[in-house]
Amino acid sequence: MAYRPSKKFKRTLLGGGALVVLAGLNAPAALSFAEEKYHAYKIAQPGYKARYGSWQLVHVPGDHRLNAVHAALLRTGKVLLVAGSGNNQKDFDAGSFETILWDPAANSFEAVATPEDFFCAGHSQLPDGRLLVAGGTARYEVLDGDVKRAGGTMRVRNESIEKPVTLEKGTVFRSPTGVEYVSRSDVTVPRARREFKVPYDRSGRTEPWETKVTAAEARVFVEAREEGPEGLTTQAAQYRIVGLTGKDALNVYGIAQKLTTEKQDFQGIRSAYEFDPVAERYVPVAPMKDARWYPTLVTLQDGRVLAVSGLDDVGDIVPGDNEIYDPETRKWTKGPFRYFPTYPALFLTKGGKLFYTGSNAGYGPADKGRVPGLWDLRRNVFQEIRGIDDPDRLETSASLILPPVQEQKLMVLGGGGVGESPLSTPRTAVVDLKEESPVFRPGPALPQGTRYLSGVLLPDDTVFTTGGSRDYRGRGASDILKAQFYEPGSNRFRPAADPTVGRNYHSEALLLPDGRVATFGSDPLFGDKDNTRLGTFEQRVEVYTPPYLQGDAPRKRPVLGDGPQELDRNGRATFRTEDAARVTEARLMRPSAVTHTTDVEQRSIELGLTRTEDSITVEAPLDPSLVPPGWYMLFALDAEGRPSVAKWIRADVRKG
Repeated sequence: MAYRPSKKFKRTLLGGGALVVLAGLNAPAALSFAEEKYHAYKIAQPGYKARYGSWQLVHVPGDHRLNAVHAALLRTGKVLLVAGSGNNQKDFDAGSFETILWDPAANSFEAVATPEDFFCAGHSQLPDGRLLVAGGTARYEVLDGDVKRAGGTMRVRNESIEKPVTLEKGTVFRSPTGVEYVSRSDVTVPRARREFKVPYDRSGRTEPWETKVTAAEARVFVEAREEGPEGLTTQAAQYRIVGLTGKDALNVYGIAQKLTTEKQDFQGIRSAYEFDPVAERYVPVAPMKDARWYPTLVTLQDGRVLAVSGLDDVGDIVPGDNEIYDPETRKWTKGPFRYFPTYPALFLTKGGKLFYTGSNAGYGPADKGRVPGLWDLRRNVFQEIRGIDDPDRLETSASLILPPVQEQKLMVLGGGGVGESPLSTPRTAVVDLKEESPVFRPGPALPQGTRYLSGVLLPDDTVFTTGGSRDYRGRGASDILKAQFYEPGSNRFRPAADPTVGRNYHSEALLLPDGRVATFGSDPLFGDKDNTRLGTFEQRVEVYTPPYLQGDAPRKRPVLGDGPQELDRNGRATFRTEDAARVTEARLMRPSAVTHTTDVEQRSIELGLTRTEDSITVEAPLDPSLVPPGWYMLFALDAEGRPSVAKWIRADVRKG
């Protein structure tokens, strides 16, 4: 960065009498002022932008600013920004949930009705371009020392073989000693299961029918109606349900092992919705079997979606009961059993296996489900992959499939210790799944230990990384105002222009159809270096324009004309263009759906390319594990790496 101010600029900056007086009175302040002026001058120069790119804040109208916890690019080119209750207890209590649609092309914003609290949900792109959103928040956490009413898990049993039973939120459970507890959500218990058995005596003669009834069971979180120690219990007991009479009172009851004032974690919901990008509204679908808060949703090669992990309806990590959503039936079925900490980074790889990089966010013991590996869903076999440095600092790390996806290399960047640990690492690591015995190998180090780093695949096969913080949720004013490019071919970083807005916990970044990168969110724990003021959620939106779009590059970028909206059965599509002779490469880029540094959707696919005088034909690999069904951005690039504005095209190579 060897740009120096001109003599004229120096005279303007340092020659004024007022500044000389200021320098005399307060030299450090004057120096800081001069440095800021020079920095602003430097980054505005065309030569600087051409080498490092540039940042620009987006004007967001006051009534459309929100706590962006989730961001997803839709096939319409608009960005869905989801807050739900936005990590705001008051909004949760008021039932105030938010979603905003941002149109980057028109820079317009529109509020979307949000039916439930999708704060800390999971999401995945569906084959028809809809976005699946599942899970969210049923209850906010209550920390140790703040729990006033004893609470815990109540197991509700139903011994009736005739009918299921639904108990609404607010149902009262009464203990043998008369203490009452109130449920905090609805719960439905199936009817009991009756089994018939025909036993045989030793002579082979049949005996009379025998009937065995097995009670059905479901769980619900309850709290004592009154504050105080009377609600505390560590003894297992049966609880009568107030309001039930007759047979119902005998058949339906509660059982609790312990009800305490220990910390109570967030609790998830079962709800699932598809967001329709054309109608621009949420459409309810069948709920999940398990409630999930902080789940990962990953699209499989057949277009179905696997939901993994999350905190359940009583605040425990789902112990490994995963489930699969079928967009054809809009229903869920049981998936392969495996435990992961919350928001695990799972990527679809060639052949259909999922690769778990070890990246995760937030909840789970330090010694369980942390080792990276390949997961064969069909056989439910997990092959551990070792070799990564700082394996105890994978929480809040970034992960991605390096471009192009055909190379089958995955990268992990940064991360920190489990929970609120102050530890972080500058480590990066790359694993090549094409090797006979894959292992992680060290990559180039980040400038410093970094949690919550955002990594975005660009159409020129580089990875843009930005933001993050050194400490947990930016403690100690540790946000990192740095950005850089990772070049997979040379396995090195090169600098990019620095952002002006810090991004840590609850921040997102994604690629836009015009080739820029948009960044959102950030939820620092504190607002000052000494950690004495509570932080505020960052609502500004900042967009990065890479060097390939600087100067007159936008005018020179290739332009794609008319073409189909879907690849044919051979994975091909032809587009008219006057720039056919200049197009040297093409990429399919899957749109992001990102939260908590977890974006398992984005991938870049190298396309075959043939040209005529006035057209190009692109060809995708006929492998749905490389090209999962859905809508993609198609970029054409010239020899200088300048991408066209993307064309949206649907790819479903299962038809080939």
